[in-house]
Amino acid sequence: MTPGSAPFVHEALPGRVVFGVGAVDRVAGEVADLGLEHVLVIAAGSSKLVGEMVADRLGGRFAALFADVRPHVPEELVVAARTAAAADGADGIVAVGGGSAVGLAKAIAVGSGMPVVAVPSTYSGSEMTPIYGITGRHKRTARDLRALPRVVVYDPALTVGLPPGVTGASGLNALAHGVEALYAPGSDPVAALYGEEAIRTLARALPDAVAQPEDLDARGRALYGAHLAGRALAVAGTALHHKLCHVLGGSFGLDHGQVNAVMLPYVAAFNTAAVPAAMARVAAALGGPAEPAAAADLLFDLTARLGLPASLAAIGMPADGLDEAAAWAVAAVGSGNPRPVDTHGLRRLLQAAHDGRPPGHYEI
Repeated sequence: MTPGSAPFVHEALPGRVVFGVGAVDRVAGEVADLGLEHVLVIAAGSSKLVGEMVADRLGGRFAALFADVRPHVPEELVVAARTAAAADGADGIVAVGGGSAVGLAKAIAVGSGMPVVAVPSTYSGSEMTPIYGITGRHKRTARDLRALPRVVVYDPALTVGLPPGVTGASGLNALAHGVEALYAPGSDPVAALYGEEAIRTLARALPDAVAQPEDLDARGRALYGAHLAGRALAVAGTALHHKLCHVLGGSFGLDHGQVNAVMLPYVAAFNTAAVPAAMARVAAALGGPAEPAAAADLLFDLTARLGLPASLAAIGMPADGLDEAAAWAVAAVGSGNPRPVDTHGLRRLLQAAHDGRPPGHYEI
């Protein structure tokens, strides 16, 4: 059947999006429209100045600034943030920054029911999803509509200061969401369209944004692509790629964006035989021939064009952790991938990614 005639179910998720240069100036108004009176602002690192500006403009609606943000959202940090929110009488959250800030806000929201206004400054796209993660010994992810931000404010100007490596890596995280939207367990024709357009948009915008960091047009296109990827992820969910990246990042302390960038070509190669039509669409969206086998190499080439690390070894993954990672990933993925996974197959996949040669050099 063609996509127009095959039966499907598509759940459109609620939420408001405000997009454009200068949109950060509208955050206080969005908070007021939600009826919030005491807002906890989460912002740290390079986003702290913007967070402080937002706090100032909130005036009497500002409750407190929480500036302890860490990658992979450690569970002890969630407890501390929830305690701080309760102590400050917060009834809502504004999260300014990358996926870690937004992820922390989501975790607080799930435990408290407070609405979130997200102001992303990177390109992951997770702000559009009800998926959140908390890391103890391993990283656990879950889906809960309480985690879905009520409002997302996209301002391309907030991404101008991103270093090229962060721009590329976070953008490939979003692009990976687009790829998985074509075959993840919840995929449907509408989510797949979002995913395909996200791939197309990001593949063209990211090289420009990396080469010319001050180019607001390129930054805006990249942010729009990330938004589309987040919409796709919110409905389709995740498969092997993102579950494997959460295992590697959460268990071995690796940067989430870099893990996504390294693993994406190899996971694409692993899944190609199981979903050839989806991979043909990925290849075409990347600007290549609509041939399934081309997708993995095109993704590998894009990673190189963005100047990103090409191997797990280059981002600090220990070789003696590959066996353990493969075993954990099998449990994390379960049946949620079009090609069934086992420890032997994932161990071979991880070894290829650890070596870092083009995927065509391996039988994955």
